Amino acid sequence: MSSQESNVRGPRNGAAGRAVAVTGAASGVGALLTERLVASPEVGRVVAIDERHGGTEGARWHVLDVRDPAVADRLRDDGGPVDTVVHLAVDLDLETDPAARTAYNVRGTQTVLTAAAAAGVRRVVLCTSAMVYGALPDNDVPLAEDAELRATAEATGVGDLLEIERLARRAPRAHPGLNVTVVRPTVLVGGVDTALTRYFESPRLLVVAGSRPRWQFCHLEDLASALEYAALEKAEGELAVGCDGWLEQEEVEELSGIRRMELPPAVALGAASRLHRLGLTPSPAGDLAYTMHPWVVSGSRLHEAGWRPKWTNEQVLAELLHEVAGRHTVAGRRLGRKDATTLGAAGATVALVGTAALVRRARRTRRRM
Repeated sequence: MSSQESNVRGPRNGAAGRAVAVTGAASGVGALLTERLVASPEVGRVVAIDERHGGTEGARWHVLDVRDPAVADRLRDDGGPVDTVVHLAVDLDLETDPAARTAYNVRGTQTVLTAAAAAGVRRVVLCTSAMVYGALPDNDVPLAEDAELRATAEATGVGDLLEIERLARRAPRAHPGLNVTVVRPTVLVGGVDTALTRYFESPRLLVVAGSRPRWQFCHLEDLASALEYAALEKAEGELAVGCDGWLEQEEVEELSGIRRMELPPAVALGAASRLHRLGLTPSPAGDLAYTMHPWVVSGSRLHEAGWRPKWTNEQVLAELLHEVAGRHTVAGRRLGRKDATTLGAAGATVALVGTAALVRRARRTRRRM
């Protein structure tokens, strides 16, 4: 694999402050964090690593795949080893082949941790998700950072995140002297596309009967500022990040103006499982748990360090609704404008849960009886 280097404005040689490297620096939260670090008076040098060049001036760019062992050389850079690596080159795209996604995420994290140890880096910051706690009816509300990770690999990308968490726990033993901080955001909003943001693109909000979901959002800007705290060692360990408090399902429906459709658990989960197995939706049935049960967090460690979110849950929900306006998702699958328009209210409802085939089967069974 090749590596290209570009120094737009050059590292701030002689400037006070630590050196921080960011992987996945060309887009998303990586780009936001890189911009913040370049502007920070506490940072003297920023090393940006991605498979393509980003637009942030003031960072020293290295274009290469994070699975390339040459990452270790880039972490030394020509200004000496960096102090902290923030690893954000993780693929959670719904449309990515799951096997390829896992191979990239796990191998990339392994390579970065090994490269950091080899380069003499003192700290690595990894970003997973509060989804690793699992969405369960008996979860504490809110969850503490040190709560048990009870998620399973049944939801999109969660298996990868759990493996990254395992690598984080093992790294200090495998590489003495290397400290690892893990940042776990709640439902991310801000130019991201996930099964949870697509939930708000549907004509009705699916509510599984008997469940009591609670919604806690995290804007990408707040995640970037939390990652900066971790990179500057203002907070460490396992850090949950999100807006203060949470919204009940009824509040979400009132604020969004989207009515609910309530279904029995067996119908909703059975339909979701069949649709995914048939390749009609990218979201496995496990994603539904995160719209059924609470998995909100306290964020106490970041708060104790002085960090506060700038966004409220209400503001982030409004931003999300603005982002998804005009998009139409049925059972996790995006529809074109024409397709969505031709769906009547009843048709959209049936398609939403994928129960049309089940209804026909049930009718045939009754006729035989």
